[in-house]
Amino acid sequence: MNDAAVGFQCPSCLAEGKKATRQGRTAYGGKRSGDPQATTRILIGLNVAVWLAIALTGRGGSRLIDILALRPEGYCLIGRNAYDTGRAVCSAEQGSFMAGVSDGAYWQLVTNMFTHVGLLHLAANMFALYLFGPQMEQALGRVRFLALYLVSGLVGSAVVYWLSPEFQSTLGASGAVFGLLGGFLVMTLKLRGDVKPILILLAINAVITFTVPRISWEGHLGGLVGGAAVAALLVYAPRGARRSLVQGVGIGALVVVVAVAVVLRTAVLT
Repeated sequence: MNDAAVGFQCPSCLAEGKKATRQGRTAYGGKRSGDPQATTRILIGLNVAVWLAIALTGRGGSRLIDILALRPEGYCLIGRNAYDTGRAVCSAEQGSFMAGVSDGAYWQLVTNMFTHVGLLHLAANMFALYLFGPQMEQALGRVRFLALYLVSGLVGSAVVYWLSPEFQSTLGASGAVFGLLGGFLVMTLKLRGDVKPILILLAINAVITFTVPRISWEGHLGGLVGGAAVAALLVYAPRGARRSLVQGVGIGALVVVVAVAVVLRTAVLT
């Protein structure tokens, strides 16, 4: 692991990412990105755009947070008081119903990973994405990198859905970012690189996660495990004509497991 202008670089990961086949693909079967920073810039742009929309519509009081953040179960807001009641009762009482995933707001499992309120929270996540995103895309290719990022965030959301308090809102790209860290660790292990820097970084983040209030350890843990799982499917898939099929089926199976977990949790809450 080498020091870079910002963060760290994994020389073996970068070298592996530069290997080309006759089809111009990465070492793991992905199509080579002409600009491996483009996807990262788009993801950062989406996060910043959502943050700006929230900042311009009330910040912590923005209605967008109620729509985009992940809340396992909905509640009724009457004045400044929240009540555990259904949508119909809430409407009869002329309250505002804040829907959760169990009420059918399944989009929150995805939208929460693009949602931030605090500028520091946004900056920390986007800085980590900027550090690791281009390296991962160069090694994996754009589609596989996006799969790792999004599925990591989705796994993090599923763990939040199961383990966080029922009426607590969770938001932020941390789950997906931790997925990049998990994927980076797996790739470094696969290439027998120096894992000490990434392990130290994970240890520091673990301390922060469990000592700083209002940080979702559920999302961090789920994202880390999800990223490691997706990366393992990508880098350990056997070479050959069926490698893409094996990778796709493996990631698809992981998404199915997440979907089943979400359905089961919804059944528990309803």
